[in-house]
Order: sequence, then C-alpha cells, then structure tokens
Amino acid sequence: MIVTLVVELEDKPGQLLKVIEPISKMGGNIISVVHDRHKTTPMKRIPVEFVVDIDSEKLLQLVERIRDAGIHIRSYNEVRLLATASFLLIGHIIHTDLSDTVNRIDETGFAEVVELHITMPKLNEPSTALITISAKGKDELRKAVGILREVCEKKDILVIEPLNEDLL
Repeated sequence: MIVTLVVELEDKPGQLLKVIEPISKMGGNIISVVHDRHKTTPMKRIPVEFVVDIDSEKLLQLVERIRDAGIHIRSYNEVRLLATASFLLIGHIIHTDLSDTVNRIDETGFAEVVELHITMPKLNEPSTALITISAKGKDELRKAVGILREVCEKKDILVIEPLNEDLL
C-alpha cells in the first residue's frame, strides 16, 4: 500500500531519523520525502511529507511508533493515483467546451485531471493549456490518454505528448 504521511518536525538535528527509523524497522520503503525548511507551522515546526510503500496491516502500528517518538503527525492517507503525465494542448480549448474534455477523463473513475493551466493570448486565437492527468496505474493512465487523444482529435485540438514518458 502506498501511503502519504505528513509530519511536523522540530528544526533540530535527528528529527528526520525519528520518522525514517520506524519506517525502516517496519519494512517500509520510502518512495519520496519533501522537506521545505522555509515553510514553518505556527509552532515553528517544519512540515515533511513522506510517500511510503508499506503493508496495510502495519500502517496503524507505524503511525503509533512515530507518535511514540514524539513526532506530530498532521495526516496520513492512502495514495489513490500513482501514475501521472502532463500534456500540452493547443487549439480553441475554451470554445470547444473545456469542462467536457475534463469530465470525460474524470468520469472514468480510474483517472482524473489534477492540474490545468491555460494561456489565452487573444480572444479568438488558439489557446494553450498544460493538462496533468493522474491515474490508479500505468494501464489506467494509458486509457485516460487515449480518451484525451480521442476527445481532442474531435475538437481539432493538438496534443503534444511528453518526450520523457515511456509508458505512453
């Protein structure tokens, strides 16, 4: 099970180890750690986000061990969407019903548009959008991308796919 765990750490040496050691001892695998020392909480703690792969039966015990080490856990939850890719769309995106394009992916139940940025240079000129899709897995992401391609082809919108994505 992939879990996102957000903790608040005091800004002093050894605090990260209080989270990493229990994860290691419980057989967890740390996928990523996001640690931004410039964003502090009102209690002057640093929020740190861990993405961990751990057996679902061990999750509550892991949370308990981290709390026993004196670490404040802000949140933890299962990660639903594991595969993500971004695409550039060029065309009359707004005039061809953007909400329909997004809804076609979101209504699948296995993928969703998680981010969307649009640039519209002039009123009746083509616009550009950066769309990010996340899905439950690589196969589901491929299906969602197929839907995106199909919808955009019908609407005469150019889809520029990422060069570094080997799963598509």
